[in-house]
Amino acid sequence: MPGQYFEDLIVGKHIHHKNGRTVTEMDNVLFSALTMNTQPLHLNEDFASKTQFGQRIVNGLFTLALVVGLSVSDLTEGTIIANLGYDHIYHPNPVFHGDTIYAESEVLEKRESKSRPDCGVVRLKQWGRKPDGTLVIELERSILFLKRS
Repeated sequence: MPGQYFEDLIVGKHIHHKNGRTVTEMDNVLFSALTMNTQPLHLNEDFASKTQFGQRIVNGLFTLALVVGLSVSDLTEGTIIANLGYDHIYHPNPVFHGDTIYAESEVLEKRESKSRPDCGVVRLKQWGRKPDGTLVIELERSILFLKRS
């Protein structure tokens, strides 16, 4: 599996995830529809054109899910038991249709699991950025990782 195990994750390790993803109008509209989010900032171009953004913005929960997803192949693919929590989520700048997002992760801390001797808990800080470096999301995430057998 390409994911990393608890032992592989060193506090302070910083990963620039190689894959980026361009967000499309379909992504935004479908995600909003699937989650029953009727916010006109996401769905109504006429409404959004009269806001400070001048156009529709991408659903922030989609942005969160995208940044976490962009980290899977480098971090958690096959080595995660569970996401335990998401904290300190900030959306300092909007994402628009056509923006490409890249992700970064840093290991903030880790500890042995108290209830699962085959696992450990890792807290990550993750960022999503546009190619010009504009920060669109910052979050912290706690994950239960497998240890090597």
